[in-house]
Amino acid sequence: MISTLRIGLVMALFVVLLLAMNARLFYLNIIDGDFLQDQGDARTIRMERINAHRGMIRDRRGKPLAVSSPVVSLWANPQELPLSSEQLAPIAISLGIDSAEFVARVNAARDRPFIYLRRHMRPKEARTVLDMNTPGLYGEREYHRYYPSGEVAAHLVGFTNIDDHGQEGVELSFDDWLAGTPGKKKVLKNLYGEIIRDLVPVSDAVAGKHLDLSIDIRLQYLAYRELKSAVSHYKAKSGTVVVLDVETGRILAMVNQPSYNPNNRTRLDLASVRNRAVTDVFEPGSTVKPFTVAVALMSGLYQADSVIDTSPGFIKVGSKTIRDPSNRGELDLGGIIARSSQVGISKLALTLDEFEVAAMFQKVGYGQSTGVGLPGESNGYLPNYRRWNDIDRAAFAYGYGLTVTPLQLAASYLTIASGGLRRDVGLLNEGNLKETRVYSKSVADELKSMLARVISEGTGGKASITAYRVAGKTGTVRKIGENGYLDTEHLAFFAGMTPLKNPKLVGVVLINEPKTKAYGGGSIAAPVFSRVMGSALRLLNVPPDDPGGAA
Repeated sequence: MISTLRIGLVMALFVVLLLAMNARLFYLNIIDGDFLQDQGDARTIRMERINAHRGMIRDRRGKPLAVSSPVVSLWANPQELPLSSEQLAPIAISLGIDSAEFVARVNAARDRPFIYLRRHMRPKEARTVLDMNTPGLYGEREYHRYYPSGEVAAHLVGFTNIDDHGQEGVELSFDDWLAGTPGKKKVLKNLYGEIIRDLVPVSDAVAGKHLDLSIDIRLQYLAYRELKSAVSHYKAKSGTVVVLDVETGRILAMVNQPSYNPNNRTRLDLASVRNRAVTDVFEPGSTVKPFTVAVALMSGLYQADSVIDTSPGFIKVGSKTIRDPSNRGELDLGGIIARSSQVGISKLALTLDEFEVAAMFQKVGYGQSTGVGLPGESNGYLPNYRRWNDIDRAAFAYGYGLTVTPLQLAASYLTIASGGLRRDVGLLNEGNLKETRVYSKSVADELKSMLARVISEGTGGKASITAYRVAGKTGTVRKIGENGYLDTEHLAFFAGMTPLKNPKLVGVVLINEPKTKAYGGGSIAAPVFSRVMGSALRLLNVPPDDPGGAA
């Protein structure tokens, strides 16, 4: 009887417990289910960023100048990492870090939820560390920028920082175009923060758009090689070469020395980062004489064969005396340019309207941005006097008292090569560039003939190219110091075009502060022009215009 009663009580208790459990399950799943689900999701479901692939930068022939490759960045939550030095040591060894230093770093950040351990690791190397399954250790997929042409195109292409944001060159100028838009996705993570599975995409990552430049990497390489050799040979402080396509106005090559390797910036010298072709300015000296002569031809007072008497080899202007190296005697306008006569150009300038000369310099692009879009571009300096004294008029006519960049100088010579048309300088291999007539084609043709005499009978003989006729102008200016012009520091440059009859290329070479006995533009810049442009003409299959000619 008692036994039966006990069994009944046990059964009753079992039923009560079963009903209570069912009631609890009902409450948890039905009444409180949404709340509990939300709490669980809050602890396991996370929003994960999807990094966007940065667009590629390519040259005019589709050759890559900047590409992005997938990498993994390791990060940790120090609050979740093991406290034991023995457990942290294998991570330090895998990362190539001193164990004691790594442990000290982690312990110093115990109150923080996030620290990077190593950025941009190769996926295989990162997987070795992640496979240790250490709590609090995570990996994030990112992209690392690589530059196949290295220092050769560094000033043009620029570079990104570790977060993939543009810092220099077109990487900075076109950062929004290249960067793309990161995406998001919901993921399920376990207790250790590892992703178990992707749940649902929230927004897709939008890859950055590719950017095609007008640069021809083949020309870039050969220009860089010749410039680096020249700067080293003449023990110069720096140098620049710019090559333009006459028909389009686009930049085919732009190189500087010194340069840097954008793939390894651990010992980066900031002085080598700037693009000297657009940031550095200098007085252009004799290279602007053709534009003073253009004003003379347009005035109706002079023709190409008009003669200026430069005897006795000097002229006194105000309190200053302007001299030629020797008495050049009577020179026509082409002779003034070919022999680079300061006296001749000064006498010519003093008969012209100074405001018309200044206006011509402005029309060819001096004192204003080229619009190429590279960071740090300088406008140069173009004086705007209300009243000009005679010495200012004379000095301005032969390139003193104003400053230009190498790219501005190249753009101004583009007006001569294109038959008097000023074309916008472009860096992208697409779109239409504007052009404006500055002077007539007949004036441009006369200027080309005069500049050709610089090569055949004047100061630019070393710029000649076998089988091609060249037109151009040498320039040598003293640099300005604290107390005026220096006698020991010079800039040597050459600006020109080729072939003569129908120019295809315009080039500018600048050598800054050569330390050798030879320092003139005709001696050290002209030969670089010859080698760069000669190779470029053959590379681009430009037909010779002087097959029987010799260098």
